[in-house]
Amino acid sequence: MKTLSLKEELSSNQYPGRGIVIGRSADGSKAVTAYFIMGRSSNSRNRVFVEDGEGIRTQAFDPSKMEDPHLIIYSPVRVLDDKTIVTNGDQTDTIYDGMAKGQTFEESLRIREFEDDAPNYTPRISGIMNVKNGEYSYSMSILKSDNGDGDRCNRFTFDYSNPKPGIGRFIHTYIGDGSPLPSFEGEPVPVDITGNIDEFTDLVWTNLNQDNKVSLFVRFIDIATGTYETRIINKNK
Repeated sequence: MKTLSLKEELSSNQYPGRGIVIGRSADGSKAVTAYFIMGRSSNSRNRVFVEDGEGIRTQAFDPSKMEDPHLIIYSPVRVLDDKTIVTNGDQTDTIYDGMAKGQTFEESLRIREFEDDAPNYTPRISGIMNVKNGEYSYSMSILKSDNGDGDRCNRFTFDYSNPKPGIGRFIHTYIGDGSPLPSFEGEPVPVDITGNIDEFTDLVWTNLNQDNKVSLFVRFIDIATGTYETRIINKNK
């Protein structure tokens, strides 16, 4: 597959929903991830990312306006030893608990399906980054309905070993706006990873739709040492 411009992939889609980018910095030294959330309803837009240990969680910006926490409040990022888990829902905890018991990333997700938000049946998208002893690999997953059939779940896992510098993979929940929302199709899209953490954060945030974007998390992990830098941007302030 041709490597696409992340800037163009973001700017050309009014509503990709929630999205995960995982890859490697252009200089090869950092494992890179970004996770963003968007919203169309007032309930979805009434959120911020807050730090929670080595990870993050979503939180109501104005608790008095929270209508329904279901599918809205969760921990998108958690860290288990040398593994960084990034997802668009509470399956973060499922992966964390499963892998803590010795299951693989793929095995831990077998008990989960797409979200129960008919008629959209929003896909559950997940990623895991493995950084240890100077080596780096990652995997991504999507659990989605079978062409909108809420009685059937299709499961796909994609593994990437020794990722190329300057290249990442981008997976998101929707291929665009609509009613019902059309689910992401195919394998994670290869995209370019450019700049340092601040430049990359600015590129992602700037090119998300101004009306629909809500929050963004970015992390660069030093592959040699395991240390990391994090950036969080919230539209609500």
